Amino acid sequence: MNELFDEFPDGGPKFLKKGAYPIGTDAVLLARFAGRVNAGRICDLGCGSGVIAALLLWERQSASAVGLELDPAAAETARKNAAENGLDGRFEIITGDIREHRALGMAGAFDLTVSNPPYYPAGSGKTSPVTSRALSRAEGECSLKDVCAAAAYFTRWGGSFCIVQKPERLSEVLCAMTEAGLEPKRLRLAEAKPGKAPSLVLVEARRGGKPGLVFEPAIILETENK
Repeated sequence: MNELFDEFPDGGPKFLKKGAYPIGTDAVLLARFAGRVNAGRICDLGCGSGVIAALLLWERQSASAVGLELDPAAAETARKNAAENGLDGRFEIITGDIREHRALGMAGAFDLTVSNPPYYPAGSGKTSPVTSRALSRAEGECSLKDVCAAAAYFTRWGGSFCIVQKPERLSEVLCAMTEAGLEPKRLRLAEAKPGKAPSLVLVEARRGGKPGLVFEPAIILETENK
C-alpha cells in the first residue's frame, strides 16, 4: 500500500493523500459523466487537487487541460499530482479567481469545461476553519452564477459544460446555465441505493445549444462501488 498516494485499482492515475481536496465520489462521477464528451481541450473550474482533469486526461492521451484554482495550496497539490502522473506537460494549473476569468484571455478556447463547485450557498451551515475545506464546501468566493458565467466564457460555441451539484440546487443550476447561454442537454442523478433519494445530480449543458433535455438512468452508487 502506498503511504503517499491514493491509487486507482485499475492502474489509473494516483493522487497525494495529504493536501487539499482528496479524491471524492463526486469528482470521479463527474469525470465519468464528462468523459462522454469528445474533447481535445479541457478546462476545470475550481480544479482543487486536479482529480477531474487528471482522470479525463488519463483517458485522452492527445488532450490537454487548464485548471483554475483560487487556493494556492490546492493549486500546488494539483501541480504535484499532474507531475506524478506524467501530465505536467498537458495539464496547466493557474492560480486565480473564477470571477476574474476574462483577465485570462482564453475566450472560447475549450471543447469541454467541468466544475465540481461548492455545494452550499454562502452562510449555509458551519464554516470550516481550514481555508481549502471552507472554499470547497460553501460559496464564499464564487456563486453558481459566477461558475456558469466563467464556463460560458471559456467554452467554445457548441462545446459542453459539465457540473455536479446537490439535487436540491438543481433549479439554481439550470437557471444559471440558461442565463449564461448554456443550454442544459443531459441530466443524470446518483443514488446511494435503488429507491433512495438522489444525493448528487450531474448536468451537461451546451453553449449555444437548442432546447431539449435528456434524462439518463440514475447511477446507483452501491453497485458502482462494488
